[in-house]
Amino acid sequence: MRLGLALGYWGRGPSADHVALAREAERLGYDSVWTAESWGSDAFTPLTWIAAQTSRIRLGTAVAQMAARSPTTTAMHALTLDHLSGGRMMLGLGLSGPQVVEGWYGRPFPRSPLTATREYVDVVRQVLRREAPVELDGRFHPLPYRGTDGTGLGRPLKPITHPLRPDLPVLLGAEGPKNVAQTTRIADGWLPLYWSPSRPEVYGPHLTGLADDFLVAPMVRVTVCDDVAEGLLPVKAMLGFYIGGMGHAARNFHADLMARMGYEEEARRIQDLFLSGRREEAVLAVPDAFADEISLVGPRERIAERLESWRKGPVTDLLALSPDPHTLRVLAELNS
Repeated sequence: MRLGLALGYWGRGPSADHVALAREAERLGYDSVWTAESWGSDAFTPLTWIAAQTSRIRLGTAVAQMAARSPTTTAMHALTLDHLSGGRMMLGLGLSGPQVVEGWYGRPFPRSPLTATREYVDVVRQVLRREAPVELDGRFHPLPYRGTDGTGLGRPLKPITHPLRPDLPVLLGAEGPKNVAQTTRIADGWLPLYWSPSRPEVYGPHLTGLADDFLVAPMVRVTVCDDVAEGLLPVKAMLGFYIGGMGHAARNFHADLMARMGYEEEARRIQDLFLSGRREEAVLAVPDAFADEISLVGPRERIAERLESWRKGPVTDLLALSPDPHTLRVLAELNS
């Protein structure tokens, strides 16, 4: 099981320690470093900054939001950074949810998310292969555009730049069983959310018989500390925000996933508290048991014991959410 460093997205402003953390992870033998985006900082610019100040560690987006860019634009970002980094780029993509897609990007959330994702990946792969002009008779991502409000002058194009790697890895963030099943068919890897090594059945029976090079790379909060309950508070804060606020009360993929993992009543209570403005109570309502099973928190010995269960399953890459160099060092030692 390889290790990655997950840096997420910026909060109020740039994180001054991200480059230092990435360089330390590279020194410790971590395989990859990952950036993200929500509705603030983008995923590609910080990754490019890190690429310029590292030499070996692979570079991934976990995730770049599909609604933020057309698939050809995303492919341009990926092939450009792949060249600049000497072939270290991995492209992680995600749909996001209706609240962000419609509220921030001003686009309709696709009524057929599976089809929209499949078309998006198809176009990206066509660009990266550069075998022919890019064409797709698609419902969501038609190329060339042939809508009645267009000029009709569009023509299929090949990228001017020759991609460095036609097989640049494409990973997908997917939560529902049907999405996960499609991911195993059309992508090179899967970026699970809230992975629990004791509940692989939550994602359906699609994780057996995977290709040897298929990546399963969950993001995991890792904290070396003496007090487990205290160490779980950042995990609970994250869960409270995502389950309570990252979506509508009637459609929140994160809350739905928590429900499928056996915490349906708790997920709905977190939503109710958060959406009524009682955010601190929402965080405290997150069960310690749930926060604990999707993270690695506690003394070194406890993490070492729990790490074994992560190794036994399909996980190929553990992406550590940890801004602490000491924790990164301990995790590297335990995984060596």
